Amino acid sequence: MITKKDYSKPWTSAERYRAYADYSPEFIADLTTAVASSAYKNTYHIQPKTGLLNDPNGFSYFNGKYHLFYQVFPYGPVHGLKSWALMTSTDLIHWTDEGLKLFPDTVFDSHGAYSGSALALSDDELFIFYTGNTRGTDGSRDAYQNGAIYSKSGDVQKFDAPLLKTPAGYTDHFRDPMIFDANGQKFAIIGAQTCDEAGVVVLAQANDDSLTSWDYVGQVQFTQEKMGYMIECPNLIFIDQKAVLLFCPQGLDKSIADYDNVFPNMYVIADSLDTESASLAQPSALHNLDDGFEAYATQAFNAPDGRVLASSWLGLPDLDVPSNEDGWQGMLSLVKELTLKNGQLYQYPVVETLALRHDQQTIMLSEVATTIGTNSYELEIEVTEDNELYLFADADNSSHLSLKIDVKNGKIELNRANLPVSWAENYGTTRSTHVAPGKVKLNLFADTSSLEIFVNDGEKVMSSRIFTAPENTYLFAKNSLSANVWQLKK
Repeated sequence: MITKKDYSKPWTSAERYRAYADYSPEFIADLTTAVASSAYKNTYHIQPKTGLLNDPNGFSYFNGKYHLFYQVFPYGPVHGLKSWALMTSTDLIHWTDEGLKLFPDTVFDSHGAYSGSALALSDDELFIFYTGNTRGTDGSRDAYQNGAIYSKSGDVQKFDAPLLKTPAGYTDHFRDPMIFDANGQKFAIIGAQTCDEAGVVVLAQANDDSLTSWDYVGQVQFTQEKMGYMIECPNLIFIDQKAVLLFCPQGLDKSIADYDNVFPNMYVIADSLDTESASLAQPSALHNLDDGFEAYATQAFNAPDGRVLASSWLGLPDLDVPSNEDGWQGMLSLVKELTLKNGQLYQYPVVETLALRHDQQTIMLSEVATTIGTNSYELEIEVTEDNELYLFADADNSSHLSLKIDVKNGKIELNRANLPVSWAENYGTTRSTHVAPGKVKLNLFADTSSLEIFVNDGEKVMSSRIFTAPENTYLFAKNSLSANVWQLKK
């Protein structure tokens, strides 16, 4: 039984895939206490009770509630033996923790229940489509696209056999099925790597309404460029009858699309999806979905009320996070509504988020310190002249996060070089985004160790993890500026 408390130590492969039963009650209790007392714990975002959270999964509406699963390794801040945890909500802001629901407990998911999606089949059944990760004793790996039914009583019944196996021509990097409706039929797209190490998206089609039989249609055609060596977490959604593909290319050449993070989260907009030829008609250029430091594996779905809803992992693969030493890492973004305006994708927190606001103040930001005594707030400002804001700052502004707004050139730059806790510096300490020159509106959602910036009501988004000292709750501005600020409820 594992009893030693050492959350940030290097983990061997054997330790990462150890059975859950091997963790002692004492280890779990100590880990739970460490996470609960972490100075980096957020107040109004979803984060793991313990261990590591990464991709949002199975975002759907079922049995009168929104269901948002996420991939989790509960026993340490590392990528280990993954399960799916579930949060449910009636309003997209107050969430109930339903615990672990999808476990790696069969021969087809022995080394992890990896990412996937969900779709309500009826009032009684939610279909789950996910990747089962398996490994042989020789280190080999196989990926299976598995199905399960989640009932309204909370039970999970897995299908007896995989729904799809990796076809010829692809490596074992074949995962993350996303199910959707199109033309009255059920389809799924899957992220993949070809045997010549090219990242692609593969389309599959269900043969009947039982979803027990599937066939591959082909690779989705949406660009002439090479999409790196792997594509993860593809999503296909429909907005105003347009097809929007979200995806995470790994190893993408920066001459094709500029980005600073280890891997980007991107999108293209197309006129339609041709399911027979597996092609997107008139696809747009590639665009970054988020211009901040950490946003990945965004999952979106067409909700029954007509909205397109999305949530992102505020994290990235292959990064060590300062909260590791407290026994946890990873969190989910606010739920965002996706819309199209003038041929561009907009993202903004769902209108229900307004209910979190309380204690509104109008404050004057200047070179004199201002604080509301917390780093959990929404700040709304309009900037008409060049300025620089300083957030998460100490009392004399020697330590801070800076946000430079160049109104004349339409450039916004985020800089976390002067924070007291530095990390991931190999990927730089600044991120920037661009809008048309002129007045800029900013809505900034700060939450202890995260910051989500929405520019011009969602025209651009910058999402980042922020690690600072607990006393760094001050705000400054280079030039005096009026702002509305709300504290946000837990």
